[in-house]
Amino acid sequence: MEKRSLSEPTLNSSRSRTAALCITAIALMVGAVLPAAAASGKYIRNNTPNYVATAKNLGAENPAKVIDVSIWLAVHNRAQLDALAAQLYDPTSPNYRHFLKPSQIAASFAPSAEEAGKVQSFFTSHNLKIVAVGPSNFYVRARGTVGDVETAFQVQLNNYKVGGKVVRANASDPFVEGDAAAVVASVSGLDTGEFEHPLIQRGSNVVLPKAAGTKPSAAASQPDFFTSTCFGTETETFSNGQNGSFPIATYSGNDLLLQSLTSYGCAYTPPSIATAYNLTGLYAEGYDGSGQTIAIIDWCGTPTIQNDANAFSTQFNLPQLTASNFQITYTPTVSTCQAEDNPEINLDVEWSHAIAPGANINLVVPPSASFQDVNEAEYNIVNYGLGTVISGSYGSVESFTPASELANENMISEIAAISGISTNFASGDSGDFTADGIPATVLAPADSPYATAIGGISLALKSTGAIAWQAGWGNNEILLAEEGAIADPPESFGFIGGSGGGPSTCATQDSSGDCLAGFPKPSYQKGVPGRFRQLPDVSWLADPYTGAAIAISIPFQEPSLVWQVYGGTSLATPMFSGLWAIANQEAGAPLGQAAPYMYKLPAGTVYDIVPVTSKTNVTGSIQESAGVTTTYTAAQLLGAGAPKDFVSAIWDYPAIEYTPLIISFGTDCDASATFGTPCNSNSALTTKKGWDNVTGVGVPNGKAFADSFAPKSR
Repeated sequence: MEKRSLSEPTLNSSRSRTAALCITAIALMVGAVLPAAAASGKYIRNNTPNYVATAKNLGAENPAKVIDVSIWLAVHNRAQLDALAAQLYDPTSPNYRHFLKPSQIAASFAPSAEEAGKVQSFFTSHNLKIVAVGPSNFYVRARGTVGDVETAFQVQLNNYKVGGKVVRANASDPFVEGDAAAVVASVSGLDTGEFEHPLIQRGSNVVLPKAAGTKPSAAASQPDFFTSTCFGTETETFSNGQNGSFPIATYSGNDLLLQSLTSYGCAYTPPSIATAYNLTGLYAEGYDGSGQTIAIIDWCGTPTIQNDANAFSTQFNLPQLTASNFQITYTPTVSTCQAEDNPEINLDVEWSHAIAPGANINLVVPPSASFQDVNEAEYNIVNYGLGTVISGSYGSVESFTPASELANENMISEIAAISGISTNFASGDSGDFTADGIPATVLAPADSPYATAIGGISLALKSTGAIAWQAGWGNNEILLAEEGAIADPPESFGFIGGSGGGPSTCATQDSSGDCLAGFPKPSYQKGVPGRFRQLPDVSWLADPYTGAAIAISIPFQEPSLVWQVYGGTSLATPMFSGLWAIANQEAGAPLGQAAPYMYKLPAGTVYDIVPVTSKTNVTGSIQESAGVTTTYTAAQLLGAGAPKDFVSAIWDYPAIEYTPLIISFGTDCDASATFGTPCNSNSALTTKKGWDNVTGVGVPNGKAFADSFAPKSR
């Protein structure tokens, strides 16, 4: 059966199943082959995308095309570095939290100027111009024609068709000859592999434009703005063609109070989140992130972000972003792909600011989503101290990413960790990725043991603003009727999105790019099942059906500023980064990587997310003819692979008249048992008491969470 979905939230880039994953496969790069008559040197293994072996080869790249390539140099004293990284987070060690300065890192672990000189000589001897030598000689970047790059690394660069896109990649692993060979760790830029944002807009996002500047005190009660009540109950009866003819369907239970042609419906705002998660008490104590800087990595950039964020801030009585608390850092040069309507940037800036209104924000903008550009931007943040917390709402599928790139990302996060900086990354929005037609895997760079992986939840609030329930984020979708034509029986579209999680499986790869093993399980996950690094560590709001509001300017629309609703772990990540900035402020000193602390938090500091259900889950019946009726339980409507516990609700899809759907919550798996791991399978992602592979240790309980990091003497 072909998989389809009317209301499947749209991913910011592209979100078709296998295509989107293969597009993330763009996020690979690196192969193996050649040379003919090589002098002394070595192959740089695991530097070729694994899709090269199977994707359609569209032919050679234009040899006159100019591209950038980078060589990352090998770290010195890696065993000593790893040992120190462990000691810095061990309360019994004399090195506990004695984080290193860039000069100390350079002295003990950085490649030497002489080694960087060998790499520069390698580039220039092959007609490649040096663009930059990275801080402390960790990388050297050069520019030249495809033809010269092919000659330098003795590779063939071809174009391949991958997931509907044309991507460039090397057909084999690069070869580095001469003195440089001994110091090279990896080569980046031979391919056009990219990161993607796990950003999901609520399906059929029908919202009404609203001018900026409305006073916050009025906005909270205005009927033409978002409500924080996302669920009610209803009974719907409709006939085939809406003319009274059989079949006649009746469904009853929870309903989703989302946007319509006349109402904004439900979406969470800074005041509702602050109330629900006890952030107001932190703010009252003076803890709001002051003195901290959140470095947000978002490529390309948008010219409207400061105005949009200030409209958002005006609406919710947040401080304005000015030159004193907000800056944009383009690295290495000003972006050429800047464009309006870049919702990822709005989500990151507005929601990190919403959680930590006193923190500075440094929006760090690399010129593209390529591994080369983004990883170098991240390293520059660490080395130059551009942020005390790094927020990265992006990733690439681990099993589609060359091991050399995974190693680069892991090294950068480790350098950040010993510098006292937490690198917080989204765990992804495709569950275990099996619904995309590939074996279970996770998202990088959240997979690094030195990063903090942020998962997601669904949230329901009571009319009082208190939490009604929280579930591990995972949605399935069932069609009840389409344009008045009753689905008889109801049609399950299965899994349509959910928090990424599970074990790292592909950090070690063979010469063909096949997965051999994941990153080792870090000591802080000692009590967590499995042999390898497990994701996520912690979670926050991510479900687009219980999503968050953003203000964003849309070109050619009047007025240009509109309010939209977004979710995904791209929302959870800046939210947690904001709270981690507050935790650092309250600690009075850098805490460093967040993940190690998550597994030893005091009771009451996180909400443990466990399976939930509802007494009013959707049930139904279809009257086929006079006297003939088929009834459906909530589980039967969800599908053959349904879990024991879940929440379901009716949603009247606003874009198509007479098109009701059921959306399920707490189902980070495939309830239809057709497209991915069935929810009733032992291998399905699921919440449970304690750590789990959907939400990690749970969701921060704002004030108690940050207060737990206050000095004991306070």
